[in-house]
Amino acid sequence: MVNIDPLIVDIIVLVEKHSARESYKQAFMTDYSKIAAEETWRVFRIMAEFVEGFEELSKVGPAVSIFGSARAKPGDKYYELAVDTARAVGKAGYAVITGGGSGIMEAANKGAREAGVKSIGLNIELPHQQIPNNFQNLSLHFRYFFCRKVMFLKYAHGFIVMPGGFGTMDEFFEALVLIQTLKQAYFPVICMGSEYWKGLMDWMQKIMLNKHNFIDPQDMNVFTLCDDTDEAVRIIIDFHKSNGRGGIKQPPGIKKTWNGIQ
Repeated sequence: MVNIDPLIVDIIVLVEKHSARESYKQAFMTDYSKIAAEETWRVFRIMAEFVEGFEELSKVGPAVSIFGSARAKPGDKYYELAVDTARAVGKAGYAVITGGGSGIMEAANKGAREAGVKSIGLNIELPHQQIPNNFQNLSLHFRYFFCRKVMFLKYAHGFIVMPGGFGTMDEFFEALVLIQTLKQAYFPVICMGSEYWKGLMDWMQKIMLNKHNFIDPQDMNVFTLCDDTDEAVRIIIDFHKSNGRGGIKQPPGIKKTWNGIQ
């Protein structure tokens, strides 16, 4: 048996470990370099969705975004309320923007079609494949939720939030956050169906505001609970006459600062 200096053994072990680490690192670098290339191209896909959305929706004129459950069926009271509300919105001269799917989205597009205005669907690609409803006369398709959500906001003169699930809540609270933080111009956010929304509103008042002070009292004023379609339309019309278009823009009076200097 050959005796090897322990120092040499240590050096061999270190070299082997370094070599193994380099091989491991190289494997990961190769994978991440591919990912980086894919991410670069993803930017162009994202840009394309924004460009198409801006081009199409900038020509639409005054519009109202209507949200609600994809699971509501024709004949359900909230489905029919959505049809009536969208029809009233359309007769007031506003285009209607929905998520383009079934349920209340379909109902709102149907009401807009009956009113003879632009009935817009911002469809999204989902694993279970959302099927666009048949009442759209302008249909856009998105891969990315965040691109689609910008389109709901940017060209809206108001939000009408019908009863719905997680997606509806996401749109509702995102609108509230953006208005609260002055990241967009204020516009009306109307929750239709007091029976559905009252429990949530009571919780926000009692728990978020009164018990924990996690929101300000004025934050409860950025949305309206409503049951009447004519009242909902009146709120939007009155606001539009007084304040102009809402949507994403810097509210007046906001001053940018840099290192504390205006």
